[in-house]
Amino acid sequence: MVLLGAHISAAGGLHKAYERADAIGCESMQIFTRNQRQWLNKPLSFREIEDFYRASKESSVRKVVSHASYLINLAGNSEIREKSEDALISELDRCRHLSINDVVLHPGFALGMPEDAALKQVAGSLLRVLEATSETKVRILLETMAGQGSVLGGNIAEFSAMLDLVEDHPRIGFCVDICHVFAAGYEMRTHDSYSRLAGVLDRHVGLDRVHCWHLSDSKMERGSKMDRHQHLGEGTIGLAPFSMLVNDPRFESVPAILETPKEGPGDEGNLAILRKLRGE
Repeated sequence: MVLLGAHISAAGGLHKAYERADAIGCESMQIFTRNQRQWLNKPLSFREIEDFYRASKESSVRKVVSHASYLINLAGNSEIREKSEDALISELDRCRHLSINDVVLHPGFALGMPEDAALKQVAGSLLRVLEATSETKVRILLETMAGQGSVLGGNIAEFSAMLDLVEDHPRIGFCVDICHVFAAGYEMRTHDSYSRLAGVLDRHVGLDRVHCWHLSDSKMERGSKMDRHQHLGEGTIGLAPFSMLVNDPRFESVPAILETPKEGPGDEGNLAILRKLRGE
């Protein structure tokens, strides 16, 4: 079964995320390893790496995923693209030191550029980043998006084209965000539609490349193209697809990360729902 978890704050030190994750019973967690509002961040110190390692050995969290900076846009102009490549290289290096295997990345915004040209540019940047970090096994997980405006990744077929452009590089994987794919127009609320969505994913990226899920309900209707996360069972998606996912043996040991609002029932309440759906 999937490894249930949440996006956990690393305020006060990266190692503190483990303590917070353990407090609510996480089996996996997602963190920011750096300040998301800045391009440049100071390198990790030996103490930070050591503290994170020690905390990992004392924790019940089995897998950790990093989320790359929201500033990164590999489809941007030359200045933004160069900054984005440097930031992604830095993030992969940080994760190598922290023994984090996966970095979730938004594919980018195709501002003033045809989609096919934007995909080629993103692929070129990804190949340069992968070459610059060839000493590490850390993977880049491209996240499915809601499809609003010029955002890439709202159509799952785009990822098939991306895989072709990066020559099926083994360090490229995918993170499926349930709220995003629902907003992009994909149905999943019945057994048949859930199976069809899994089939679409398998056909375009391969289920063996899905290394992370993001879980939240949606405040908006299917196909709205609007990314508005909601607590599980309180939105327009409902609990059915989450029940099917957490019991799907095809995603054994894959992190399933809550990205629900922090207020109200919070992570603890939403994790309780997922455990109940899993029969615990």
